[in-house]
Amino acid sequence: MGKPRIQTMKELSKAIGISRPTLARYFEDETSVMPSTATKIRTGLENVDYVYNFLATRQNRKSTGLIGVVIPQFEDLFYASLLDSIELAVRSAGFTMITQCSLGASDSEERAMRKLRSMNVDGAIIAPLGIGNGSEEIIKASCDFPIVFVDSQPAEFPENTDFIGTDNNNSIGLMVDYLCRTGDAPVFMSMPTLNANAIGRRDAYFHHMAVRGRRGELVPTSDGMESWQFERFGFEVMDAHFSQGNYKNATILCANDRIAIGAIRAANTHGLISRGGASPQTLRIAGHDDHPLSRYIYPSVTTVAQDVNGIGAEAVRLLVDRIKNGYGDGNQTLLRDAVLKIRESA
Repeated sequence: MGKPRIQTMKELSKAIGISRPTLARYFEDETSVMPSTATKIRTGLENVDYVYNFLATRQNRKSTGLIGVVIPQFEDLFYASLLDSIELAVRSAGFTMITQCSLGASDSEERAMRKLRSMNVDGAIIAPLGIGNGSEEIIKASCDFPIVFVDSQPAEFPENTDFIGTDNNNSIGLMVDYLCRTGDAPVFMSMPTLNANAIGRRDAYFHHMAVRGRRGELVPTSDGMESWQFERFGFEVMDAHFSQGNYKNATILCANDRIAIGAIRAANTHGLISRGGASPQTLRIAGHDDHPLSRYIYPSVTTVAQDVNGIGAEAVRLLVDRIKNGYGDGNQTLLRDAVLKIRESA
């Protein structure tokens, strides 16, 4: 016979002989009850079929204990790494993380924000698209709970929201300086304009080229390639250029590593990558982000590493501070420096 099905905490209390307040404390935090009591509860739970209803127990509370997170893509390993760091910090702070994906589209971003508002989350961490007219739902949500933006900046900052991310001016400056010191000045392969980083990194490139008295140059791309499939974007753009004999001896600085990975694939396809002591390689390709796969392809990608763990942990710290201490005044912007990673590709 199967275990008896228990529907409510009242039934559970009767079945295992533990008071409802003690059970509530246990499910909230096992360490809040005596070890002997916790052992008795665990033993009792093994003999019944009971699922603790996390949301139901929070319906009438001032705090739900939930922190919402919205990112543009689940399949992007940068955002996967960022989620890992946020999850660890959220757990450590005693909250539970609820994750939504905007799928890189403004209507999905607004839908995700409405979902978080309906769940009465205590606060939210958002990697916004930050393009166009911004998200009305984000602005509305900022009146309901505190928000910290990460990675890319929103089109406009609602009052009393914060931002933490990488200093694109610093990180692109590191790459431009290194590439200019070690070879030809780089041309820039911009990313599709899908979030604010596309504009920030492109502008930083032109700024640092001008500081060095050099003229910046963008790698031409075709219209209609506004996609989050950055590897495909990088491959198709550079495959077309290499087929026409363009940029075969150039230094190419890509706006992110995923584009660089696609560009390197195109270079390998056209036989432009030197191997095993062959003739010196004149084509150089560099990226940005230190994507988890960038060190394992051939050639491994010279890039700049974002402090993903630091960004995630600091975002949670800022958010929890606002949750516990009130909205405060004004906006905070915290920018972290990147670290140059010199590898085989440049």
